[in-house]
Amino acid sequence: MKAWIAARPGPLATRPLRLVKRDPPVPGPGELLVRVNACGVCRTDLHVVEGDLPPHKPRVIPGHEIVGTVVERGDRANRYDTGARVGIPWLRHTCGKCRYCARGRENLCESPAFTGYDEDGGYAELATVHEDYALELPGGFDDLHAAPLLCAGIIGYRALKRTNLPAGGRLGIYGFGGSAHLTAQVALHHGARVHVMTRGDQARRLARSLGASSVQGTTDPPPEPLDAAILFAPVGDLVPTALEALDRGGRLAIAGIHLTQIPVLDHEKHLFLERELVSVTANTRADAREFLQVAARIPIQVSAKSYPLDRAIEALTDLSEGRLSGAAVLIN
Repeated sequence: MKAWIAARPGPLATRPLRLVKRDPPVPGPGELLVRVNACGVCRTDLHVVEGDLPPHKPRVIPGHEIVGTVVERGDRANRYDTGARVGIPWLRHTCGKCRYCARGRENLCESPAFTGYDEDGGYAELATVHEDYALELPGGFDDLHAAPLLCAGIIGYRALKRTNLPAGGRLGIYGFGGSAHLTAQVALHHGARVHVMTRGDQARRLARSLGASSVQGTTDPPPEPLDAAILFAPVGDLVPTALEALDRGGRLAIAGIHLTQIPVLDHEKHLFLERELVSVTANTRADAREFLQVAARIPIQVSAKSYPLDRAIEALTDLSEGRLSGAAVLIN
């Protein structure tokens, strides 16, 4: 099969990805072999490819927003029939035994594994997944538009929950790409006023078209104090900016897995009056199932641009340079 591997993580200009021929993976006990129809291009993939995240598996195949068709079942795999359409997300395995798993907080598992990082992902023609971690996909979304839901949507949804945004509250969103444009729609559906701070004309047009109350530059103050905010841009310099925009008791959630250095915070200016700063670490399977139901009910409008599998580097470059309005998706 054709597959992209992170041969030597580094800046995209050094060509860290290599297109190779690999033997098809073999599904183990309880696993599914899935023909990849589409795979979303996530900023986490960029961090894996460029080495912002320490390598976990040499020459790993990136990609964890996978929509595909079951073509083979391993021993004791019986949850999905051959021919079923399934999603393969970031969360690939949890131990089920540690104190976090026991409390229903499997996203904090002490021995997790992640698709496209610890094990091979979807920048390929075939992929495997344990049936317990495969997701049923809602109707109404074709492969192109379903793929971004599987990480961009899910992790944005968890970030929104982490903000404790009150009903009808004022939400600030910093950075407006694949994840943010989905999260904004959930917040708007629940009656929030959404203020978007982002770079790029395409992103600003998309935010306005979805119903944002205001759209301005990344470091510009919103027109009113915020009850909550989500930082999607992986830029630590924006943390003080977002905290300063919060009203009393407001909370800022950092949605990304990687963030550049956060500047020194001033207690009086950024944290006093019970402002809070929280992070988001992966998601639970319950988060994923809940979000997919919400996405179908709204229904969320997914902005996605397709690229053939052979153009994965172009898709990552467009993501890195802020040329996308919404999400990028590789299509087989």
